[in-house]
Amino acid sequence: MSLDVPAALLERAESGAVTDEEFVACVRNSLPYAWQVISQVAADLEGTDFADHATPPPSETERGQLLRALASDAIRGGLERHFGMKLAFQNCHRVGAFRPAAVDSDTYREFISPAGQLRNQSPELRDC
Repeated sequence: MSLDVPAALLERAESGAVTDEEFVACVRNSLPYAWQVISQVAADLEGTDFADHATPPPSETERGQLLRALASDAIRGGLERHFGMKLAFQNCHRVGAFRPAAVDSDTYREFISPAGQLRNQSPELRDC
């Protein structure tokens, strides 16, 4: 299960009445490591067009949180809207954050390219 959803929030979701703020709060509470990483890249993005986090998670639990957050279109989209940035993901733990205006940049295109993915591989990451 990706998120720990309070019963009241689930009831509202069943009627279609959930705000971005409620959803993002659920993400923050359910995936604290992922929230920490995304919050940090958002802070690092201040005053620049690109920031990234490339430190492997301390355990498989934290890696799972990051994977769940970034593999879900709804969660990733909620985080992007909340922080006002575009997220990109490599290697089960490398998170890139881009200003929306930088999504058409060489840096963004390189980060999401097949060549960029291949250059960021290593034997230690093979099983991540």
